[in-house]
Amino acid sequence: MVRKILLSFNREISGVHQAALLIGLSSIVAKVLALYRDRLLAGTFGAGEELDIYFAAFRVPDFLYAVSLILSTNAAILPIFMRRESRGHDAVRSFVARISTLFIFVMVLVIGAAYFLMPFVSSLITPGFSAVNLDKLVVLSRILLLSPLLLGFSALISNILQAHNRFFIYALSPVLYNAGIIAGILFFYPSMGLSGLTWGVILGALLHLLVQVPSVVSVGLMPRPTLAVFGKDILEVLRFSTPRSIGIGLNQLVLTVLTAIASAIGAGSIAVFQFSYNLFSIPLGVIGLSYSVAAFPAMTRSFVDGKKDEFIKNVVNSLRHIIFWSLPFVVLFIVLRAHIVRVVLGAGAFGWADTRLTAAALGLFSISILAQGIVMLLVRAFYAAGKTVFPLIVNFISSLVTVAIAVGVLYLFETSHPLRVFERVLLRVEDLGQTSVLVLAFSFSVGSVINAAVLWLGFNSFFKTLDGILARSSWQNTVASAVLGGTTYGVLKITDKFFDLQTFWGIFAHGAIAASAGLFLFLAYLWFSGNQELRDIVSAVSQKFWKSEAIAPEPRSAAEI
Repeated sequence: MVRKILLSFNREISGVHQAALLIGLSSIVAKVLALYRDRLLAGTFGAGEELDIYFAAFRVPDFLYAVSLILSTNAAILPIFMRRESRGHDAVRSFVARISTLFIFVMVLVIGAAYFLMPFVSSLITPGFSAVNLDKLVVLSRILLLSPLLLGFSALISNILQAHNRFFIYALSPVLYNAGIIAGILFFYPSMGLSGLTWGVILGALLHLLVQVPSVVSVGLMPRPTLAVFGKDILEVLRFSTPRSIGIGLNQLVLTVLTAIASAIGAGSIAVFQFSYNLFSIPLGVIGLSYSVAAFPAMTRSFVDGKKDEFIKNVVNSLRHIIFWSLPFVVLFIVLRAHIVRVVLGAGAFGWADTRLTAAALGLFSISILAQGIVMLLVRAFYAAGKTVFPLIVNFISSLVTVAIAVGVLYLFETSHPLRVFERVLLRVEDLGQTSVLVLAFSFSVGSVINAAVLWLGFNSFFKTLDGILARSSWQNTVASAVLGGTTYGVLKITDKFFDLQTFWGIFAHGAIAASAGLFLFLAYLWFSGNQELRDIVSAVSQKFWKSEAIAPEPRSAAEI
């Protein structure tokens, strides 16, 4: 029985849609835990100074995690890993040992330097904090410096699982990560204060790593230290991964700049920005990340094998499904933004003013849900094709645009009366304070849309494939999403008098019924219009991939047979 359970955890899942669904389902579980985590935080603290400190403490560790991806990102390691497989198990094991040793050595040095520089860096990223809050920020940030080491090494060994299509354990890791953070809120914070929250994050990062170890051991590729570190393959990793790591680092720098601006707007602004960003990230993890991660090994294999048509097919099919899933999320998150925020975060110290401001920010973030999903996939497609410089240049330009819009529009927002019409008519938050934080969400979305559009045009320029291929599918999904939005909004207006919108269950039922009516017509339209994406999903689910036979690891010697 135990062996059967272990084998089921270690089974191979080779289909892109099946793997994407598995990762997506696990992402849903992880995101549900993340929602519960944020509800606990919101109910305990509200949108105030303490959460501003807590969320700001992630900025430096998250940037260092981006640095760690130079030696751990799957976009660079998976193609090299797969090429080493053709040389035999020993060649792969040697590569894993060398890259792992170098990773730990570099990260220990970087984290050590960050520990001593933290007071100076913290003052730069939160110029609006008082001296007392800065001291608290330094303490929390130093604890969180352990997270890029643990999560980075976890990302490194996850490449082994992805290369062997062992997606189950890979998908379980983020679930345990959020479970650790929740443990910190419930059990560590009451006795340790704010530092207890950060120790919960470290516990989650440790679980994220440890859950993958048995599966890595089972394929005989558990990293071991070695003195013979450098070689052509390591230099190749650096050549391919450095642009990707810089790109992710740019994203973190953008968030850091936006955090710095939010710290100067007023107490609670960072919390509002982060809560709305976390909610916006839910469909990204469920859709964009799931399909991009699941498709990447297949895209890499087809390109390495010289099968360009198959490579293009994998990219286009994944794009179709990202569009299929993302558009309804965009619509529902905009129409139901207040319901979503109130249901998820509306407890305890998180008041109605916090809800309205966070909902407005969520609506602005949601504009870019589809764009972010496209970026996730196309960046990996470029990396699978060995083209690493172009997405970096695009990311750099979009990052500059994001920051420029944030600074420029914020100035106009504070000085120009016409822009207040936008605040009053569309977002309906003119009576609230600190509405300038909404400019940050808007600038982020504009930068994301520009990033996706240029990557799309660039991919089509390189491979001459995307023009017209997705037109029919995109049109069907756009019309269906318009039906979804109109129906949901109409049902909300018609039924609002039948629900007690002062209670959790009243708000939940009101939004759920409206969304259900909209989704019913959305799916009906797509089904009767012959939408291929919907039929692909039905086919993938009907195969019951979770009941497929587990594939045991290949024996490495006769003794293991």
